[in-house]
Amino acid sequence: MGKREGFASSFGVLVAMAGSAVGLGNLWRFPYLVGTNGGAAFIIIYLACVLVLALPILYSEFIIGRRSQSNVFGAYKKLAPDSKWCNVGFIYVLCSITIISFYSVVGGWTIDYFVKAATFQFSSASADQLSGMFANTVTSTASPLVYMLVFLGITALIVLAGVKNGIEKYSKIMMPLLFILVIVIAIRSVTLENSYAGIEFLFKPDFSKITAQTFLDALGQAFFSLSVGSGSILTYASYVSRKENIVKLSAQTAISDTMFAIVAGVAIMPAVFAFGISPSEGPGLVFVTLPYIFNQLPFGSFLAVLFFFALFIAAITSSISMLEVIVAYLDEEFKLKRRTSIVLSLILIATLGVFCSLSQGIMSDVKILGNSIFDLFDKSSANIMLPLGGLIAVIFVGWRMKKAEYADEITSGGLVKFSKTTVGIFYFFIKYIAPVVIATIVIRSLF
Repeated sequence: MGKREGFASSFGVLVAMAGSAVGLGNLWRFPYLVGTNGGAAFIIIYLACVLVLALPILYSEFIIGRRSQSNVFGAYKKLAPDSKWCNVGFIYVLCSITIISFYSVVGGWTIDYFVKAATFQFSSASADQLSGMFANTVTSTASPLVYMLVFLGITALIVLAGVKNGIEKYSKIMMPLLFILVIVIAIRSVTLENSYAGIEFLFKPDFSKITAQTFLDALGQAFFSLSVGSGSILTYASYVSRKENIVKLSAQTAISDTMFAIVAGVAIMPAVFAFGISPSEGPGLVFVTLPYIFNQLPFGSFLAVLFFFALFIAAITSSISMLEVIVAYLDEEFKLKRRTSIVLSLILIATLGVFCSLSQGIMSDVKILGNSIFDLFDKSSANIMLPLGGLIAVIFVGWRMKKAEYADEITSGGLVKFSKTTVGIFYFFIKYIAPVVIATIVIRSLF
């Protein structure tokens, strides 16, 4: 293993962090969760989860990662030597493996649908035909596997190029492009006739639709969307310079992610309502409803190509962050070459991904705890592993690290000035509020 790389610029750090956070969780998952949980009421709960829980975890992972300058296993080993804390690093590695295994299947769908859009396969198709097209896409045997492997291959090539010339370089290109694409689609969506109902749905809360599951979904989405608890932020933070303001970077990452999720909702929901379609369509909202809507619009074929390309970019930027967690671990702890670490990671992920993909089709009868393999990986990561990873981070910073070490990182060794009150408020949330709430949610998820 050669000299450890790092990000070259502040902008590079921000777009890489935003790329890790902004993903399918925003464009695919967020709109249909809003649709199934009462619209704006869900958004309010989601924002509360981000502010009270996700931000303290972001700070904690930044602190652990940058202070250690190491992977998720080595970080705890370095900061808590001669203890068993290093073992918790395996949870992050396992979580990243679990997420990318099913995530790469959906990433493959985005490539498939980009190809379909570019070859005008949506043109003149009815809603029933598009529904059948989606069902065929996810239940087929060979095609989803091929696209999944293509998606993983692209992910691997970016990660293989390294932190500076791979992750940072391509994030600088892809993230601004992604924001522009989604804003263009959002502008077109809100200018549709009868689109106001969709805007009202997003921003006028209906608390009568709130259930206990809504809170669980909002928390799971906050964790899934921001990538906290998976080790991605911790790993990226280990490549961040000592001079960077990690409080500012954390806040910018959370704000960018949340704004993007809301813009994605604006891009989708007004169009859904304009065409009288139910907002609670589930995952099919993106893959069935939107192609139907694009069919009805002037230049709709072009918009479809833009949208599914944006969906692919969102997926790939998050995928590279999760693969980096695994690769950095193998690279640094086992002294493997980066190429070898990537190959080993891909073999494992692709094998699990095959089962996730086939569980939508020929293996749909195989159930584990009442769930298909795909759903098991999705639910266990969003509702258990990510909160557990977040819980570990805040407990470590709040209860295992010395407060002076925490303050040293928050202030970047005195380079960034914060009042003692501000530093104390951050610490209070990390040490007391976040652990109690997250532990409650984890227990609720399990039992």
